[in-house]
Amino acid sequence: MNIPRTSFPRVVIIGGGFAGISLIKSLKNCELQVVLIDKNNYHTFQPLLYQVATGGLEPDSIAFPLRKVIKDIPNFYFRLADVLKIDSLKCEVETTIGNLKYDYLVIATGSNTNFFGNKNIEKFSMSMKDVPQSLNLRSLILENFEDALLTSNFEERNSLMNFVIVGGGPTGVELAGALAEMKKAILPKDYPDLDIRQMQINIVQGGDRLLKTMSLKASEKSEDFLIDLGVNIWKNVHVLDYDGKIVKTSTDLTFNASTVIWAAGVNGAKVDGLESDCIVERADRFKVNEYNLVKGYENIFAIGDVACMELLIFPLGHPMMAQPAIQQGKHLATNIIAKITNKPMKPFKYKDKGSMATIGRNKAVVDLKNWKFQGVFAWFVWMFVHLFSLIGFRNKAVVFFNWVYNYIRFDRETRLIIRPYKHKNKESF
Repeated sequence: MNIPRTSFPRVVIIGGGFAGISLIKSLKNCELQVVLIDKNNYHTFQPLLYQVATGGLEPDSIAFPLRKVIKDIPNFYFRLADVLKIDSLKCEVETTIGNLKYDYLVIATGSNTNFFGNKNIEKFSMSMKDVPQSLNLRSLILENFEDALLTSNFEERNSLMNFVIVGGGPTGVELAGALAEMKKAILPKDYPDLDIRQMQINIVQGGDRLLKTMSLKASEKSEDFLIDLGVNIWKNVHVLDYDGKIVKTSTDLTFNASTVIWAAGVNGAKVDGLESDCIVERADRFKVNEYNLVKGYENIFAIGDVACMELLIFPLGHPMMAQPAIQQGKHLATNIIAKITNKPMKPFKYKDKGSMATIGRNKAVVDLKNWKFQGVFAWFVWMFVHLFSLIGFRNKAVVFFNWVYNYIRFDRETRLIIRPYKHKNKESF
């Protein structure tokens, strides 16, 4: 990897997501050699991926170069590679560009889409966990309408204009709201010779309410917002299978749809090599103690979505969201220094700063610790928090300009099929 030798302890970080970036920023003034390894050369602001998928933002406005994060920090290095395996006996990371020794290892690989073992759904549905997947989804959405113009088959046209979103969490709710706004104000102008009223947007939720991790009021209000936008909501329904044409559920309900978007769950993006008893099998997350040390190891840490710290208040680990990852990264920096200097480490304590979701123009729900509110003010709060959380002034400025322009014009300028996407099984439909 051509990493120079140094007398400083070497900390290797796998993953440049929220957790990894937070840790890097907190270690910048420490006498360490830090090496970041990631399969991409950019950090992705995942909460806004749905806006890329629906033409509201370009991907470069929510992505930030990792080398720019570390460019002014001495003894920091970045290598673009896939991590293949961890050899804990040799204290070595095996990657696609070679092996690297570490003194301390931090696994911050984030999460993957969880299809719960259903191979058909994994094969035929769309995910939205990274920038390429969001661009694929954007292209597919637009290509569906182009294809709908060309067919005279009524059932095929309806299938192309039928969107099924599986999962009623923040991702599913926000994506459904964005699609509904496209149906209301944008697509009728783009496709005047197509009856956009036939477009159907469905949310299929396995539980009895949307946004189950938020308050009951937020769930009810988000459902009201979506119904006002014309979204069909199906609760207490589980999707069992999808063959590229028909969605089968746990009830008599079926959907004839060309596009199914899977937002029903995530699991940890674990790395191979560590003992199986330190992994939560149902979630592919590493078991960590209160210091984020992987159980059974003294110099391997895990933070963010891939870490499972089982507590009374969080028996399944902390929520797989940005805030726990950011806080764990910042806290781990102090514990790494404490461990190196033989000082006692401090247990991690999560500070819940609340949660929020936007359903569309002037529509959002916000749950803070002592205050829960919905509507226009919640929408402005959602925008401010997400804008402030973006990395880089340029990204903040570009996103802000796009939001203002889209709000005034009620438009989404990036409805572009830059990289045409043809579903790998579409030809067999």
